[in-house]
Amino acid sequence: MVTIRLAMESDYASVERIMKQVHALHVGWRPDIYKDMDPILPKDMYLEHLERQQVLVADLAGEVVGLVIWLERHISGGPMQERKVLYVDSMAVEERYRGQGIGHKLFDCVLGLCREREYDGLELQVNARNAAARAMYEKYGFTEKSVNMEFLGL
Repeated sequence: MVTIRLAMESDYASVERIMKQVHALHVGWRPDIYKDMDPILPKDMYLEHLERQQVLVADLAGEVVGLVIWLERHISGGPMQERKVLYVDSMAVEERYRGQGIGHKLFDCVLGLCREREYDGLELQVNARNAAARAMYEKYGFTEKSVNMEFLGL
């Protein structure tokens, strides 16, 4: 049975392994933008997220099989309404466990955090080519807020 818990420093190697799997997908989709690098999530950045309790992991019998990293964003000023938003920075599931509901369990916990901490919004970005992730987010009721466009004809 999968349990969702706050990440610990000892989870770093597993988190980095899963982050590399997802990054490899991005590199495959867009090698003109993403480069192969190591590490994907430097340990000092991971530790900063841990200090702020911004990393959850999915634990299956002692093995980390998924993760979500979030940030808190305060939006104010100019023409924007003042808002406190939970921004999902990274969400990933170990490739051999994808499609088994682990992403949903992680996301349900994120939704719980949003409600518990009274955030005004929940936001994330998803790669346009990641059909599985897009479908999951749409099932939760996500809609497009904005669309990033690029011109490749240079």
